[in-house]
Amino acid sequence: MAWQFLISGLFLGLVSSVHCAGMCGPIALALPIQLLPKQQKTFGILLYNIGRVFTYSLLGLAAGIAGRFLLVGSFQQWFSIVFGISILVILTVSFIFGKSMHVTPLNKAYNRLQLFIGKKLRQQGLPALFILGMANGLLPCGMVYLAVTGALTTATLQSGMLYMLLYGLGTLPAMFAITFFGFKLSLSVRNKFKKIAPVFMAVVAVLLILRGLNLNIPYISPYFYYGSGSDAINCIK
Repeated sequence: MAWQFLISGLFLGLVSSVHCAGMCGPIALALPIQLLPKQQKTFGILLYNIGRVFTYSLLGLAAGIAGRFLLVGSFQQWFSIVFGISILVILTVSFIFGKSMHVTPLNKAYNRLQLFIGKKLRQQGLPALFILGMANGLLPCGMVYLAVTGALTTATLQSGMLYMLLYGLGTLPAMFAITFFGFKLSLSVRNKFKKIAPVFMAVVAVLLILRGLNLNIPYISPYFYYGSGSDAINCIK
């Protein structure tokens, strides 16, 4: 896996952070840190965000495991191409009709997760903040779905986990600042920044397509040779 593709996870997180600010900002502002000692507040905010990144890393690990068993040989190329095209189709449909796509079958699970988060928001202490962060990492988010699929196409445990770790680290500065400084950005400014996210999603989609085309372009579309069994070296003499 080219390190340039892994770094795209970091940039995806940086761009997603503005989207995260709109979606998860209210939770970040409602964190139960008011009663913490002054010297623990910064650590509490950091612990909450570490919990989010930890969940993202676990999702990346799961995606890497799935990719290792499902994306074998040339099928990995086709998956990369099909998913890249799917992202472009979804972006086009969303742009034309102005609607976001939701995963309806998961709504019940997400409702329970939101109830759990609401319960934890009423608790005090550093452990509750870490658990809140972990739970927040499971909330429905199109950008997270995109990042997980990017991790899936790496088809290795280490790369999948690293991809999502970098994605989480990319979201960390903005999410930390929201809680530490308060929600300072106006709605109009946030909406302008949100327009960047679909553009970056389109760029990632194109990179996925190019990666699957096997064009022998260094770092962008590296050539992978999938030899047959006849190419194996006979070590028996």
